[in-house]
Amino acid sequence: MEVDTAAVPRDSYPTVTVDKAGRVLSCNDEAEELLRGLRSGALLSETAPGWLAEAHARVLRTEGPGLLPAARGRVNERTVDAFPSRGADGAVSWWLVDDGDLRCARDQLESERIRSRVLQEVSSELLASLNAERCMEVTARMAAKHLADAALIVGVRSGRTYPVTRCTADGSLTQEQMALDPGELPGLSEALLGFPPVPSRWIDPDQVPQWAIPPGLTAEGGRIGSVVVVPLPGHGLPAGAIVLMRRSREAAFTDGEEAFARLFAARAGAALSAARIYAEQTHITEVLMRELLPPVLQGVRGIDFSGRYRAAAASERVGGDFYDVYPADSDEAETFAVLGDVCGKGLEAAVLTGKIRNTLEALLPFAADHHRVLTLLNNALLTSHHTRFATLALASVRRAGSRVRLRVSSAGHPTPLIVRNDGRVEEADTHGMLIGALPTNMLKVTTASVELEPGETCLLYSDGITEAHGGPLGDTMFGEQRLRETLARCAGLPAEAVTEYVQMVASQWIDGGPHDDMALLAITAPRNNHLTAVDGHTRGRFTA
Repeated sequence: MEVDTAAVPRDSYPTVTVDKAGRVLSCNDEAEELLRGLRSGALLSETAPGWLAEAHARVLRTEGPGLLPAARGRVNERTVDAFPSRGADGAVSWWLVDDGDLRCARDQLESERIRSRVLQEVSSELLASLNAERCMEVTARMAAKHLADAALIVGVRSGRTYPVTRCTADGSLTQEQMALDPGELPGLSEALLGFPPVPSRWIDPDQVPQWAIPPGLTAEGGRIGSVVVVPLPGHGLPAGAIVLMRRSREAAFTDGEEAFARLFAARAGAALSAARIYAEQTHITEVLMRELLPPVLQGVRGIDFSGRYRAAAASERVGGDFYDVYPADSDEAETFAVLGDVCGKGLEAAVLTGKIRNTLEALLPFAADHHRVLTLLNNALLTSHHTRFATLALASVRRAGSRVRLRVSSAGHPTPLIVRNDGRVEEADTHGMLIGALPTNMLKVTTASVELEPGETCLLYSDGITEAHGGPLGDTMFGEQRLRETLARCAGLPAEAVTEYVQMVASQWIDGGPHDDMALLAITAPRNNHLTAVDGHTRGRFTA
């Protein structure tokens, strides 16, 4: 290796000057301290390491101008670089540079590279899941692998318990919900509140409670040597705390390791917080969705009901169409059924359907009077902040012997269709104005009476069926005539088969193309229902 000695800083470095005969002419105090026994007048070969004497001989053999070859060798436990410079009299001055600082800088750089790789690995692992338990597991495993002999993750309290995950460096992991007192572990209460971490030297390892120690960490009489407790910062609120433990006191956490633990905790806390927020939002969505999704229908008071719903977008579960059936409290009373269509699609329309459904449920005491129900609902929509309107089809249904009698009202909605046993399809003679758009005094609705023989069906449907575009070129509406032809093939079928068949044919028509929300509600007089006398002289009940 050749260097320009002019670029080598000379102040405070060990320096020794040697003549052509290999005798030391001069040396500074730093050189005497580095090379024990080195002194002026002594031979270099007798007082310096052999590699330096050999390097001096090589320099003497080097002739002509140019850079002189440098040398490197060991002095005690240190690695030293020697840089030569030839004087006018032929003597050679050697500047000895201990590379300890360089090695320290390299070690620190390599350590930072390792930590960066660890943080990158942690981020990749944690971002791969939005499951809170999985994130706690990954955090504990990575912490035990890279930061300590064992790790304890304490999550956000739920009720009276905390989610706790323990892991040791060998991969042994346990997860459970625990009713614990954070005050038993110094620094844990503060960390769970998001306060800065307590330095590990302030925590007595003997005060770590047994519940916090992972199984096997203190086996064979071992003891915890050092502990550090670090908060897991989340999005606005703490996401929990991480407790790192090491067995021996000789392996205490350094300031640099504690700083790295805080960087690790920042990434883990962000992932845990995101997972917790996602879980909370998912739970809220599920609760709200249960109220917005159409109900699962079955037979009521000897009458078959079946509903089908398909949202406008494949990624959505709710939209602007809905249906409900409110069973009668006795065989003589009427079961109230409704199918509606709110202007719009998606979640915003679904919110209004939820309000309409709740309002209709509150108006059940007036269900016998369709006009009054629609009037009160119209008032409610006009006084709300919503600017959307809705169309509805109402049906009051009861069993009369083997037949089913209906009173059907349409408020701006497609007219219900009746499928007779001989395949004829008829319209119910009802019409009316949509709800939520005009003053109540302008609301007009006519109610039709319909009687179904066993096997006959009354179908309520939304315009998403008839207005569905499809066909060979994808630009032809399904239309009411095609719906009638489809229903004619459903003569005598049970309600479930009718809705399934109509939805199947409509779906095939659109063939994956865009469409509006589609809803169906079939009311069928079943063929197999009969009256069974409870005793010998009272009216019997309807059974399936």
